Amino acid sequence: MGTAGDLDDSRRQVVYHPERVGHVASTDYPGVYPGEDNSWDLEKFKEKLVVQVQRLSEKTVELDLVGVDASIANALRRILLAEVPAMAIEDVYIFNNTSVIHDEILAQRLGLVPLSIDPRALDMRGPDGPTDRDCIVFKLEVTCTYNPKSVQGEVDPSKRYRNPNVYSRDLVFAPQGDQAERFKEYPPRPANGNILLAKLRPGQTIETEIHAQKGIGSLHAKWSPVVPSLREATASYRLLPHIIIRKPIPPRLCDKFAQCFSPGVIRVTQNGAGEKEVTVANPRNESMSREVYRHAEFEGMVDLTRIRDFFLFSIETAGAYPPQDLFPESIRIMRSKIQTLKYAAEKLKTPLEDDAMES
Repeated sequence: MGTAGDLDDSRRQVVYHPERVGHVASTDYPGVYPGEDNSWDLEKFKEKLVVQVQRLSEKTVELDLVGVDASIANALRRILLAEVPAMAIEDVYIFNNTSVIHDEILAQRLGLVPLSIDPRALDMRGPDGPTDRDCIVFKLEVTCTYNPKSVQGEVDPSKRYRNPNVYSRDLVFAPQGDQAERFKEYPPRPANGNILLAKLRPGQTIETEIHAQKGIGSLHAKWSPVVPSLREATASYRLLPHIIIRKPIPPRLCDKFAQCFSPGVIRVTQNGAGEKEVTVANPRNESMSREVYRHAEFEGMVDLTRIRDFFLFSIETAGAYPPQDLFPESIRIMRSKIQTLKYAAEKLKTPLEDDAMES
């Protein structure tokens, strides 16, 4: 793995002007610069490639991907959204529903609950119907009754009734086959147990059996491992902001200059002579608002750019995968697609070679 390289290389910079963006096209291909061989080379690619995790939490990973074209970064993002498999509720069998919510609406709400189930432990649904190798079963059985311990005149439903609300945490895993042993360490469950599914009142009951199966986001967004129906998570990237101070900022304008950028981007300090000066402290936080271009006193003193091949990825899991596993999964799927394309190209090439030999 290489290093981030020279950020001041103008060939790598997308330039922000007051009213437009310039230098947006990549130029690292043969024939652009006379006398230079910019043909793709594996060893050069390895030298420039950088993948570095900047922050990792229970739900989110932020990482840098440096040295690849935007087409590659965007392909990985789209694979994360649409082709990395996840588990979601597909079949809902309603045996009894006396709540005010119609069966179809209840089934739709259940189908959009993100699940914390590792899809790598299960197969895609086959033509023979559900089995313990491709299906996870949940039970949802909730009945609302009066709370005999509530005081007279109580108006709070949570105190006056028992089970007045049906939450996603009420889904109970019902193991099939050897699933109890296979999922003993991490039993299947909703990723968020506080999703409200329905409200009940005394005498109302919901009794269902729910089947979850493996799928991909291109079929339905509920199968996307990073974009659940509640829009809590996503997968995105942006280019690294790069701020170039061309001329020293006058000390009397340093504070005003710092306020033209996002908080924490510009640091105002004092030099040895006791005068204020500015430095770029954390360009990652910059929103590229171009506020500094609105002030005539800063004209020609600063350039705003982004680094064309420096991608700041932010990936938030919906619960099916640990966040650090999502990016490698997208790479694995991309490699599989490339292998399929390579095999198809070789199959096309073989008949052409046979025809040439016969002629």
